[in-house]
Amino acid sequence: MSCARKKLRISVKKTRESFRQNTYMFFQKVVRVFPNLSAENKSAYRNRQEAIITCISPVFYLISRNDNQADKMKIIADNTVPYLKGILEPIADVSYLDSKEFTPTNIKDADALIVRSIDKCTRELLEGSRVRLITTATIGYDHIDIHYCEKAGITWKNAPGCNAASVGQYVLSSLVAVALRKGERLAGKTIGIVGVGHVGSIVERLCEAMGMRVLRNDPPRAEQEGEDGFVSLDTIAKEADIITLHVPLTKEGRFATRHLADHAFFDRLERKPWFINSCRGAVHDTQALLQAKRTGKISELIIDCWENEPDIDRELLSEATIATPHIAGFSADGKANGTRMCLENIGCFFGIRIEKIKEVIPPAPTNPFIDLGQFKEHRVEEAILRSFNPEVIDQALRANPHHFERFRAAYDHPREFHAYQAIKADPEEFAVLQKLGFQVG
Repeated sequence: MSCARKKLRISVKKTRESFRQNTYMFFQKVVRVFPNLSAENKSAYRNRQEAIITCISPVFYLISRNDNQADKMKIIADNTVPYLKGILEPIADVSYLDSKEFTPTNIKDADALIVRSIDKCTRELLEGSRVRLITTATIGYDHIDIHYCEKAGITWKNAPGCNAASVGQYVLSSLVAVALRKGERLAGKTIGIVGVGHVGSIVERLCEAMGMRVLRNDPPRAEQEGEDGFVSLDTIAKEADIITLHVPLTKEGRFATRHLADHAFFDRLERKPWFINSCRGAVHDTQALLQAKRTGKISELIIDCWENEPDIDRELLSEATIATPHIAGFSADGKANGTRMCLENIGCFFGIRIEKIKEVIPPAPTNPFIDLGQFKEHRVEEAILRSFNPEVIDQALRANPHHFERFRAAYDHPREFHAYQAIKADPEEFAVLQKLGFQVG
């Protein structure tokens, strides 16, 4: 190699190293300096800052890699993220690790991480690593230290709405199971939905299809869109026969949701409603929930999300009408959506095309046809339970609560309503099933 070429190569390597150390800090300053990038509130400011960093990230990535690295990027993925193996291998060096194997040593040379909620992406894990992107196959992101990521120039992405339909299916199937057990109809009941985002909106649609009256509570949306169409928690406490929570877990700010359902919340309930938590465990206060159940402030309890998972409260387990190990969002469709969104995030961030993303498809149901002719009554309800019946996993958890995480890891992911075709429906059933998302023949 000529002396001139050697000097050029050394110069390029030094430039790349300098870019790697200063890029994110520099562009964070750029966002603050340019007047046309200012924002009226903190949320809008961060969104604009993230948009700029995301757009230029492929360039940073290509420049910052040094000459001794292989052409393929290195990706570390949780080994329980479904439908992923074989998709990225043509373009990346992919390692699949158990959550316990996510250690600083194992991830230090990774360009990107694909994680689940069980994989804690903390400063201790990430500091000193080459990680530039964390993408989680979940809606929630409280397992990612987003403040450290912002300081360290690590982009993080979640998968908003990926399992919203799955949680909606869980809520409706659980309501149907409880209603049939009690010999009651859902039609005519009033349900209060706390949090009307991706999930809450689907729950609203499903419950209205079943003839239920819906009360919507979402203070952030009401503030942005106007009060029309939304009600207060006091109204829900006074009028709701059923209350279901669908909010993110936030610990600070005007709309903090940690222990939203506390002693004061339950004390003002007037109709002894059924209570459902399928969002985040810490949105309810376990001791307050237990007292509400013991004193009859709530009559039925459907619990999928628990405080201190996987060490769930055994008394709460025994008090619950339906108890499941945080699997409401675990449909095969929701899992495929989460995986697909992770792949899209990687492709966008690094500026690469992932040809095999189209192969991320959940398997078809063993029997996709539901013959309503086999049911003498409650035919729509039976079709719903044929797609997913929470009582199966409920019984398993009660028998072995210490296997909480094992049940999650080995869960047989059900398909959602749209994967099934109901046949022999009368006109009224046809209309309801179609609104729920079933194919109807």
